[in-house]
Amino acid sequence: ARSSLGAKGLILPHSIGTIDSDYRGELFVLMTWIGDSDSYTIKSGERIAQLLISPVPDVSFKEVDLEELSETVRGSGGFGSTGRF
Repeated sequence: ARSSLGAKGLILPHSIGTIDSDYRGELFVLMTWIGDSDSYTIKSGERIAQLLISPVPDVSFKEVDLEELSETVRGSGGFGSTGRF
């Protein structure tokens, strides 16, 4: 959603969404009204969302044994292991 809508009280409940490449239906934007009045009317032509088309890289994976991987500073550290989370 556009950031200006939040100031009006209209928000996206699930943030960013991804549309699968094989989807062929109509696109929808699910929004939630949290403003002071009973409702909000979206006027024809009002900009409520943005679409970003991202290329999908054609990748392939190679399965290797754990012993084939080199040691790293991070090792097997997960969330928060770098001190930034």
